Amino acid sequence: MASLKRQYSGIERELTRALTDACEAAKFEIEGFEWLTHQVDYSQFPSSLMVTWVFDTDANLNAAISSQAKERMQELTLKAFEDIGIVVASAASHVAFDSQARCEAAHGGDWAARLSSRQRSGGKRG
Repeated sequence: MASLKRQYSGIERELTRALTDACEAAKFEIEGFEWLTHQVDYSQFPSSLMVTWVFDTDANLNAAISSQAKERMQELTLKAFEDIGIVVASAASHVAFDSQARCEAAHGGDWAARLSSRQRSGGKRG
């Protein structure tokens, strides 16, 4: 058990580093993009791995997911996965989109509650 926990801890550190690189690149390229986060259940890894890209407003979110920016975020996610050896069939099934405005309206700005409720309901993809 300790060995698995240590292995997951190493994956988590590498994943956080790789996604931080993706986040920093996107901040300069995609209007309204603010930050990203990820959730994973290591007992169902990598199928449970979900990266949520967060925008400031719904308008910027909607503009991004209806443009080339959506493909760019999926590309950055896939590159982050590949950089650390995570193989998935499609980045699209591991990417979700959200906004600060939606979190504020639905969860009073409590991202932990929002992400937890989304994970229980199977997630929301953009």
